[in-house]
Amino acid sequence: MHSDLFYHIALTMVPHIGDVHARELLQHFGDAEKVFTARKSSLDHFPGIGTVRSRSIKAFKDFKRVEDELRFIERYNITVLRQTDAGYPKRLLHCYDAPFLLYFKGNADLNHHKIMAVIGTRNHTDYGKEMTAGILEDIARHDVLIISGLAYGIDTLAHKAALKNQLSTIGVLAHGLDHIYPSANKSLAKEMTTRGGLLTDFMSGTPPDKQNFPKRNRIVAGMSDATLVIETQINGGSMITAELANSYNKDVFAVPGRATDAKSAGCNYLIRSNKAALITSGKDLAAFMNWGEAPVKKKTIQKELFTEQTAEEKTILKIIGEKETVSIDEIAAGCNFSSSRIAASILNLELQGLITAMPGKRYKCL
Repeated sequence: MHSDLFYHIALTMVPHIGDVHARELLQHFGDAEKVFTARKSSLDHFPGIGTVRSRSIKAFKDFKRVEDELRFIERYNITVLRQTDAGYPKRLLHCYDAPFLLYFKGNADLNHHKIMAVIGTRNHTDYGKEMTAGILEDIARHDVLIISGLAYGIDTLAHKAALKNQLSTIGVLAHGLDHIYPSANKSLAKEMTTRGGLLTDFMSGTPPDKQNFPKRNRIVAGMSDATLVIETQINGGSMITAELANSYNKDVFAVPGRATDAKSAGCNYLIRSNKAALITSGKDLAAFMNWGEAPVKKKTIQKELFTEQTAEEKTILKIIGEKETVSIDEIAAGCNFSSSRIAASILNLELQGLITAMPGKRYKCL
């Protein structure tokens, strides 16, 4: 297992090999070490790899850096999650660019039954602060895991409001776990590791460079059932996250603002262009997400004893059972449920042991 993790980490360090290529290589060769020991000719002819990427793989020699990372992981009790690990966020597996590896420090269930991303501008108004506090207070009874980016502004307010209302919260970072950015959130981040956690796909020593934030945002959008935008300018970073959520077929919500308020221009645009549903309270949000019922508890009964799936779960189970494997798009085409209901139903079916996720965002019955 240690050796397998060693080469998983090494594969993320190879230039020109991103998450998608790493996953495809792993699926083809069976394990990460075989990617490095494969003949260059085999790599050259692998679809999408070619001579440039195969040359990068064969030239990679920085295994000392991998050893350093393993020592860092062990020293600080960090959990490393591969896509095949049980603790890996299953919602991310529905995304074509799901992180090949994730580094996690905390105690939250990354497959919690209700996950909401709350995002917004770094320079919020009093209105944004009030709406964040009110909405988080409203949805506290629904036991929602709150995700944000630990940035200044709405992100920080969302994390603090979650903790205040006894909700777990996860900060997704655009850098390694060896430091916190912004540094003003160090104490908040420490508290979050005891009720939630910190998550990243970047190795230690990675600084919060500008290009890292869109990568961070895809995790925020991808592992949530829905994304709530509180306040954002028309060109704010939250707009990237909202667009990513839409591309992943996730529900997006936005709080409206005055037509003349630049800090609400992004939210107003999302609503006007039908890219986000308008909400003004946590009750609106709970109604959209159909959170009126009590949380679904995980069961440990053998799968033969499951006889009471929801109507949505029964429909999706029937669709999956009609073929050897079924893609998420085929499931969506076979029913008229919202993307969030499909994702929730699939997750529950997986937890019940009735279906399993396959490579390429496909599912099969067990």
